[in-house]
Amino acid sequence: MADQKPKKPCQSAVTTRYLLMPHHANPHGTAFGGTIMSWIDTVASMAAQRHARTEVVTASIDQIQFRQPINIGDHVLLKASVNYVGRTSMEVGVKVTKENPYTGNSTVATTAHLTFVALDEKHRPTVIPPLEPATDDEKRRFANAQKRLEQRKTEITKKGE
Repeated sequence: MADQKPKKPCQSAVTTRYLLMPHHANPHGTAFGGTIMSWIDTVASMAAQRHARTEVVTASIDQIQFRQPINIGDHVLLKASVNYVGRTSMEVGVKVTKENPYTGNSTVATTAHLTFVALDEKHRPTVIPPLEPATDDEKRRFANAQKRLEQRKTEITKKGE
């Protein structure tokens, strides 16, 4: 079992950057949603692995919002951070910002929340370290993630009725 000391979100946060190329785009010159989703899943899984220090699998993409189109030539900045940790699973939030490399103007293009489950060497769920939010922003994200978790549980219960 991995070290179970609480970890701060900043200890596992991941930031990466891509250049949106023509092969990432549709005929309108904007990003394919699937390309952005793939990048989101990749950066989120890296943050989850850094927190759990073990293999993780995507359990769900609970929410993804495409707010602004990303154009060919834009820089795409993805920031992933663990928002909430349960016993064997965690929520990771990802913010995708598009940046015009010539003007420097940037705007949030996409946001997403994903749930990952940590696995042991036998590919069974395993206990992970708790999360210790430190900043006001981390505490806000933690509280919001708790609300989303409760909402998911309520929806699952309703579907079972």
